Amino acid sequence: MSYSLGIDIGGTFTDIVVYDHAHGRQLNRKVLTTHDDPARAVADGVAALLREGRLDPARFARVVHATTLFTNALIERTGARTGLITTAGFADTLEIGRERKFELYDLGIEKIAPLVPRDLRLEVRERVGADGRVRRKLDPREAVARAGRLVEAGVTSIAVVFLHAYANPRQEAQAARAIARRFPRVAVTASHEVAAEIREYERASTAVANAYVKPLAQRYLALLASRIAEAGIGAPLLLMLSSGGLTHVAEARRAPVQMLESGPAAGAIAAAFFGREDSGGSLLAFDMGGTTAKLSLVDGGEPLTAYAFEAARQRRFVEGSGLPIRISTIELIEIGAGGGSIARVDEIGLLKVGPQSAGSQPGPAAYGLGGAEPTVTDADFLLGYLNPDWFAGGTMRVDVRAASAAVGRLAARVGLEPTKVAWGIHDIVNESMASAARVHVAERGRDPRAYALLCTGGAGPVHAWGVAKKLGLARVICPPSAGVASALGLLVAPARVDRVATVGIRLDRGKVSALEDAFRRLENEARAVLADTGLKLETATVRRLADGRFLGQGFDLVVELPAGPYDDGEPCRRALVAAFESAYREKFALTPPNVPVEFLNVRVAVRAPVAGADVAVEGPRAAGGSAVKGRRRAWFPEAGGWAETTVYDRARLAVGESLDGPAVVEEEGSTLVIGPGGRARVAPSGNLIVMLAAATT
Repeated sequence: MSYSLGIDIGGTFTDIVVYDHAHGRQLNRKVLTTHDDPARAVADGVAALLREGRLDPARFARVVHATTLFTNALIERTGARTGLITTAGFADTLEIGRERKFELYDLGIEKIAPLVPRDLRLEVRERVGADGRVRRKLDPREAVARAGRLVEAGVTSIAVVFLHAYANPRQEAQAARAIARRFPRVAVTASHEVAAEIREYERASTAVANAYVKPLAQRYLALLASRIAEAGIGAPLLLMLSSGGLTHVAEARRAPVQMLESGPAAGAIAAAFFGREDSGGSLLAFDMGGTTAKLSLVDGGEPLTAYAFEAARQRRFVEGSGLPIRISTIELIEIGAGGGSIARVDEIGLLKVGPQSAGSQPGPAAYGLGGAEPTVTDADFLLGYLNPDWFAGGTMRVDVRAASAAVGRLAARVGLEPTKVAWGIHDIVNESMASAARVHVAERGRDPRAYALLCTGGAGPVHAWGVAKKLGLARVICPPSAGVASALGLLVAPARVDRVATVGIRLDRGKVSALEDAFRRLENEARAVLADTGLKLETATVRRLADGRFLGQGFDLVVELPAGPYDDGEPCRRALVAAFESAYREKFALTPPNVPVEFLNVRVAVRAPVAGADVAVEGPRAAGGSAVKGRRRAWFPEAGGWAETTVYDRARLAVGESLDGPAVVEEEGSTLVIGPGGRARVAPSGNLIVMLAAATT
């Protein structure tokens, strides 16, 4: 077995990478995503790579996959018709939410609509107390009867969310089993299986989101597996989770909500991998594809992790305007700024770009597939940054006339020259991404100038220069095969399982040994999932975390704890308090005096390396012939407009070579733009390190 296959399905392109472990070579393919049947693009791309590389399908060791399909289903409301069965009196939890307005002074505010309408939210008589004691026993026949009403209404997926099921899931599990037995073709989600933690609204929202995408996930994963098998590849299929780890198909089918951010997570993992030698461990990972741009921080060589996020926000950047999801996820910000983002003139005559996207169908006007609206990609062609004869490695025909006509129509509306409008589109989308990065970095108390910008995605290297300039950064790092870096990131990710449980223990007087019991139980559950993935458990590492707060606070902070084991002795109590207070001071600078600490939830993150993750990337030590492909005009306002620009073939750039801007470096799947005054060199890692003009002196 010598090959690994990575597949990343995005909103516009599907990226496919084959890594040959025996020879250290990499084969890449970028194909348009087929939204009517995403597995079709995968099958076509894989077949093309097998032919191109003359690869034996029987020699594949594993297939790793990430996708944005499930997130898109939430945003576009194209998931299953879903019902909710909950405790009597709590059918409106999804509607009430947190009773706070995300825009305090907006009189016309509209809260995000629940995924389950009111007529599909039914109640049963049962009650469990916050202490886990059963106050009223469930009659399973009542739950089945309610499910029957939902099935008659056309529901194909049901979420079961009972009050305080995090403290005692027995009745919720009983109802879910009874419904699944009676209606075997209906997907059933029990809230304690996807979010076993306190706070009813967030737990209900997560369970319903899982139910909403579960039938889609089950159909899609089965179809994808069959398409890969049809290609003759019998290797096991692993899925990327939002946490940046891998899991097996059965776990992904059980809780597909864990995959909502799998595509962006793969990009962050790739950034950490490619930047480990050249960044000093501090990176701003910038992944720009055809539909969206993603930004995430990498500190100490690891992407930051969050334990909740909001999906399908009504207002981007506005907390509270989306669906709260309680899963472990790589901390990132995502904006509607991609190569397919559509430019338009708003009602007061200002030029706007995105978040609407042309996607892959019909795509930008330059694709020649029927798109007529001007997009970022169309502007980049007209500015001379992209080569119409070598777009996506020359696998796509580009219609520059159509791109020019689309931008020309917009230019006529605003009364400007087409070139200036094209630059306006490029510059506006750069500012959108830089603004998002400023917010993301500032919220974490960081200075962006301490970071290097590592760019990936088909459009990332084209825009990295402009984004870095706006942020005042000194360095841009562009890894090899940047256009498909997320797909390669799948092949270097470890397996990971996260578990959480609510404990509610005060450290000054509670039984700390109970924490140890909870952690042991969660670790055993996580190890069982890893065992099902086929991994050796002796290679696993465990991180213990807790959601802590000072007594009386309304919200908590997730902190890492010492390894354990824990006991009721005073030294152990002091060590746990010290761990929390240290993390609290790092975030808030001060701690309140003489206030007890309590742990609300405990968490474990168990990771294990996956066989075949030994991917080695390095630059060529020598290259045959000149790397210069030619010259063409490209637009750089800092050079006064059009400037003669040297075009390089990245495959011919050897380690140690340097080049000066303005320059364009082309490779299959992406193009790096270097502005006037910039200087780039090829590092031993294969990365192109670009020093911006302000940093070259």
